[in-house]
Amino acid sequence: MREICCGVCGNEVELGLRRCPFCESALEIFLPGQLDLHKIVNLKQGMPTVEQALFRLDRELMQARLEHRRVLTLIHGYGSSGAGGFIRQEVRDRLLYLQHRGGISAVVFGEDFSTRSGPGRDLLLRFPALRQHHDLNRGNPGITLAMVADIKAG
Repeated sequence: MREICCGVCGNEVELGLRRCPFCESALEIFLPGQLDLHKIVNLKQGMPTVEQALFRLDRELMQARLEHRRVLTLIHGYGSSGAGGFIRQEVRDRLLYLQHRGGISAVVFGEDFSTRSGPGRDLLLRFPALRQHHDLNRGNPGITLAMVADIKAG
């Protein structure tokens, strides 16, 4: 039987279904290999200011929606002070705010991106391909994963 990919979670589903059996969303039809659901974004590249990093974050989130990407791994670093940097904190605050407003479906901090933690497990259930992620089970506080929400019509 021919299969298609769910545009929300990326799992392969049988042709003819109206809803994805994994994430229960209405199916957008993509062929396997046609959809790249994950992107790594280095927000600290070029040693930006906090404002520049947040601008890049906003731009990458919009681009992810346009490209039908569902998960961004955001590299923000931990900060040179050893106590957590300003970019890290501001990026995480912005993502939590966007999650509250509905622009982000889920936020998983790098230290929680694990097969053992609730948020990490939930993300892996929806996006099994992330089991190949370099930072899985590493407790990396210098990254955050964001599940991008669809643009709301109206």
